[in-house]
Amino acid sequence: MKVIEKTFEVTGAVSLLESQGKTVGFVPTMGALHEGHLTLVRRCAAENDVCVVSIFVNPTQFNNKHDLETYPRNLEADIKLLQSAGCDVLFAPSESEIYPEPDTRRFDFGTLDKVMEGAYRPGHFNGVAQVVSRLFNIIKPTRAYFGEKDFQQLAIIREMVKQYNVPVEIVGCPIAREESGLALSSRNQRLSAEGKAAALSISKALFGSVYLKNEKSVSELKAWVIDKINSDPMLEVEYFDIVDALSLESIENWDETDNAVGCVTVYCGDVRLIDNIQYGKFN
Repeated sequence: MKVIEKTFEVTGAVSLLESQGKTVGFVPTMGALHEGHLTLVRRCAAENDVCVVSIFVNPTQFNNKHDLETYPRNLEADIKLLQSAGCDVLFAPSESEIYPEPDTRRFDFGTLDKVMEGAYRPGHFNGVAQVVSRLFNIIKPTRAYFGEKDFQQLAIIREMVKQYNVPVEIVGCPIAREESGLALSSRNQRLSAEGKAAALSISKALFGSVYLKNEKSVSELKAWVIDKINSDPMLEVEYFDIVDALSLESIENWDETDNAVGCVTVYCGDVRLIDNIQYGKFN
């Protein structure tokens, strides 16, 4: 596996591969890799001639300075994991490589970035669009792989690619979970043993809600999930909404969409965790 820090070097390396007719798969990450990331990397490696992974903790998508400062970083451990997962090229740039000048671009995603995460983290998705579009421009991948745990992010990246006619196939991959059901996340590293045990209530509530869909209205189910999670004193729901998978607009009745998704954000102490569950067909 090649480890490249300079933009011009990775651009040159990938251009050479593409000139040889090779397909290039890409997995953008912020490091602190776990099995969830590795499932993306393995799929990327299996479906493309070359697998490129980036590790870059993007400052423009953090609206909380403390969150940026405490985001886990361990490049040496990440390199070992990527080598075992079939990564061919790791792009690990500095901030000046990604943003040689301040990125002042503003994206318009309609309501997609105004709801849920967008409402609680203003500017977050603009930062995501800045860095992902920049990385796409550098790597120019055939396909790019994203986890469905960041459900809203995936919808916004698809919209960005559509708006700007970026020639890349966006591949969404199912949420990777621990055997306990807890969604894998780099932020899990910050949980105490007690906090991790408490966090299991999040997925348990989501899984349980699937079986209650036919018994409860949308509003009743939302209240049930929130109460179930908040019943653990270590947990506090920031929001739980049931939305259409494509528009991300809240639904009031189950017959409004065949693709309902429940999206939740929960504080476990000072660690902010997200998860989601699909109530209907989603492509």
